[in-house]
Amino acid sequence: MGFREAHNLSKILSQKIKESGYVPDIIIAIGRGGYVPARLICDFLLFDDLTTIKIEHYKRAADIQETVKLKFPLSVDIHGKRIFVVDDVTDTGKTLSLAVEYLERFEPAEIKTAVLQHKTCSDFVPDYYAKKVVKWRWIIYPWAAYEDLAGFTENIIADRTLTALEICTEFDTRYNITINESDLMEVLDDLSLRGELERIDNEKNIEWRRTGLSE
Repeated sequence: MGFREAHNLSKILSQKIKESGYVPDIIIAIGRGGYVPARLICDFLLFDDLTTIKIEHYKRAADIQETVKLKFPLSVDIHGKRIFVVDDVTDTGKTLSLAVEYLERFEPAEIKTAVLQHKTCSDFVPDYYAKKVVKWRWIIYPWAAYEDLAGFTENIIADRTLTALEICTEFDTRYNITINESDLMEVLDDLSLRGELERIDNEKNIEWRRTGLSE
């Protein structure tokens, strides 16, 4: 998804909120996916009071952690206030479920939730969403595209040693994503700098494998 589509979905979502007549006291973005959508919604609603909490569920590129956990808690008093929680997508629904459960401890007057895209496989149905996604797919948002590409790259390499061209080919066949070698090389170099991949130079070509993987 490009920024233009994300912007349009945020505008659609904001219009639904306006039409419902709901006026929150505080908007809470769920980090990190909800940061950009929440800010755009604030813009369309001409709303100032935005804060955040951070909940972790997914790692990079659709790798799910076994448990959902709150990493950065709320930093403001929401007792007796109308709260509006914003994220980018409902997938399993666990992130928003934990967010609502956590925020209810502070006894707000009301909690409503919103996402850009709601996957019907989610156990949690938000109060507002701009678009329904019936057929499950991993959505690459523009604010997480590079991170997702890095995660998919590691998934493709797994326990193998591959060239950049071989990785590009698997991006296409496995994920239906077209990536050129120059863009992939940037990802590979960054993963190498982080110590997650190692570069192997031989006479014929350059190959990549996970750090510490024996030949």
